Amino acid sequence: MTTAIRIDGKAKAAELSKEITARSEALLRDHGIRPGLAVVIVGEDPASQVYVRNKQRTAEACGFHSVRHSLAEDVPQAEVLALIDELNRDDAIHGILVQLPLPDHLDEQTVTQSILPVKDVDGFHYVNIGKLTAGHVDDAFVPCTPAGIMLLIEDQVGADLSGLNAVVIGRSNIVGKPMASLLLAANATVTISHSRTRDLAGVVRGADIVVAAVGRANMVRGDWIKPGAVVIDVGINRIEAEVDGETKTRLTGDVAFDEAIEVAAAVTPVPGGVGPMTITMLMSNTLRSARLAAGEGG
Repeated sequence: MTTAIRIDGKAKAAELSKEITARSEALLRDHGIRPGLAVVIVGEDPASQVYVRNKQRTAEACGFHSVRHSLAEDVPQAEVLALIDELNRDDAIHGILVQLPLPDHLDEQTVTQSILPVKDVDGFHYVNIGKLTAGHVDDAFVPCTPAGIMLLIEDQVGADLSGLNAVVIGRSNIVGKPMASLLLAANATVTISHSRTRDLAGVVRGADIVVAAVGRANMVRGDWIKPGAVVIDVGINRIEAEVDGETKTRLTGDVAFDEAIEVAAAVTPVPGGVGPMTITMLMSNTLRSARLAAGEGG
């Protein structure tokens, strides 16, 4: 039996980052515009701090104008909205990202919807969601994780998914729902499944493409997977493991990788699969916004 391809998201992201950097340099040379990304973070959540640092580092490596606004945990909502309004009016800023989750006293919907759709590089504004759902993919800012996943899938099976069955496990607004819209736009036959789906294993067994985004460690087993399927694991779960007599934690996905790789045609590992693509697609969206501001089109 041939072992599946281990999809290298890190290498793909590095390749895309080179292209983004070159196009960013061209935009600065031809129009005097440097793509600008502003990140707003509220509080001191350690995971959020790591994500924001990674986003800043990548933005700077791509030659972007990178700005970080760190706000206190107890910041009033009016202050957050005033900052976003200021960034909306700042011509040097082309992308605005508010790091989620927010503290409980802040209304996530109000905050994310206050970002101008043309600067909504996370793809969370209802205008961008509406365009994506209506099939106007080229005219929308698409959420970064699903956008990156589509590029990984295209590398394996091409851009036209006609005749292929895709199953998305998970129905979140950030991954599951936009992922289904992108797969539909590429002509796949799409099933959105979740924790309440009857015979979930049976549903997954019919899929040529599986996107697991449910947040349960190793839930998708090898015997769930159709031989030759492409499996994309979005899960990031920290579990305890015994290493040399010591209990340590390690990251694992929603898919039992060692089982899946014996059955599938291609599988993303965790870490090193989808994660690096997410940050790179954020840069891609920011560059696109800057190019639109320069009158260059996407």
